[in-house]
Amino acid sequence: MLIVANWKAYVEEQSKAKKLFELAKRLASATDISIVLAPPAPLLGALAARNKSKVAFAAQDVSRTTGGAFTGEATAQAYAAAGATYAIIGHSERRSAGDTDPIIAEKLAHALAHGLRPILCIGESERDGEGRYLATVREEMTAAIESLTPKERNEVIIAYEPLWAIGKTAAAAISPNDLAEMVLYIRKVLAELLPGKSSRGSLILYGGSVEPENARALVASSGVDGLLVGHASVDPDAFSVLVRQLA
Repeated sequence: MLIVANWKAYVEEQSKAKKLFELAKRLASATDISIVLAPPAPLLGALAARNKSKVAFAAQDVSRTTGGAFTGEATAQAYAAAGATYAIIGHSERRSAGDTDPIIAEKLAHALAHGLRPILCIGESERDGEGRYLATVREEMTAAIESLTPKERNEVIIAYEPLWAIGKTAAAAISPNDLAEMVLYIRKVLAELLPGKSSRGSLILYGGSVEPENARALVASSGVDGLLVGHASVDPDAFSVLVRQLA
């Protein structure tokens, strides 16, 4: 089971970041859960330096550039040098800020080129009765993955995050039955894109209003391999309960 804790910009003090990191280390040591932390960029290097724990680190995003005269950009190579081993690509909040499918494909390729395992976020903005949202999911996956080599395609982790469920209460999250159907659909699309036509080895995460109240139900019968957790990941009590429920 993989839990990716996306701290977004909720954590701004190094002291709080250190406390959350220590908590993650204790939880990872006490359970069979693999924990990946995605702190804000300035804090990642300080936390990941000389990290010998089971906890891994992810970039919240990477630049589409490969270095040079681009003030304010943080490249995949810089994140790898700072200690990240994963990278969240195409998060809904980055898409809303202007990341198009071609940009996301560029970022995905840069992450892979520098040894970062990408966590590709996909998801529809709304659910319609005709199933058009399935086409949206297929298009986002295909646009991001189709230019990759067969080996690279196998490295991509899919994080399904329906936009209509993000930042709300557990009651607003997707139902376990609907999530199970979407996981099957994602695996079907992946099988078409992967060499050997098998998606059994691919990891699929769910993100969108993940709370201690619904985490176990979302995982139990849906077929997901883990969760992408937002605001609950920066609440020590909530994150502890969430992880222990899934252990």
